[in-house]
Amino acid sequence: MKFVQSAVVIPVKAFSAAKARLAPAVSPADRERLVRSMATAVIGAAAPLPVLVVCDDAEVRTWARSQGAEVAWTPGLGLDGAVAAGVAHLATAGYERAVVAHADLPLATALAHVAGDSGVVLVPDRRCDGTNVISVPTTAGFAFSYGPGSFHRHRAEARRLGLDVTTIDDLNLAWDVDTPDDLVLPSGVAVSEHLSLM
Repeated sequence: MKFVQSAVVIPVKAFSAAKARLAPAVSPADRERLVRSMATAVIGAAAPLPVLVVCDDAEVRTWARSQGAEVAWTPGLGLDGAVAAGVAHLATAGYERAVVAHADLPLATALAHVAGDSGVVLVPDRRCDGTNVISVPTTAGFAFSYGPGSFHRHRAEARRLGLDVTTIDDLNLAWDVDTPDDLVLPSGVAVSEHLSLM
């Protein structure tokens, strides 16, 4: 079997601005610590694949480099544009596949198994609505479309490009944190406790 060179793209928003919907349940300082800790866990889960963090915040850039990640500076592009720029960066660097993972996956322990070697690999959120992790060929010209319903749009985009689609149901990657209800894991443990925070 041919070895396919893959790397992970992680878009990371400014820690102080991320996860505003958690504000009713979490103080700004605790929210910032939580966001940073989840992003750190996702970088750890990427091993042994190299990581490219796409961001437009100087603090995030410094943090990413301290974690051993490469950084692509993507101001003003929004999430879809920043991810596309990250994938293009990997293509230029010679990587054949990009695994795009969100930074709010507190249960993430591994990402390499999502890389695949052909087509598009999707890991939906637990509601089968959003796209928590996606792997694409870096030169496919894949048009990312995040937000509500992205899982279905990304499947449709793969079909438009004539790419096979594989869906992986991974409970560890399906749990993302967007609202206060997401702060308690299926085990009943708080996300902050799971990450040894606060």
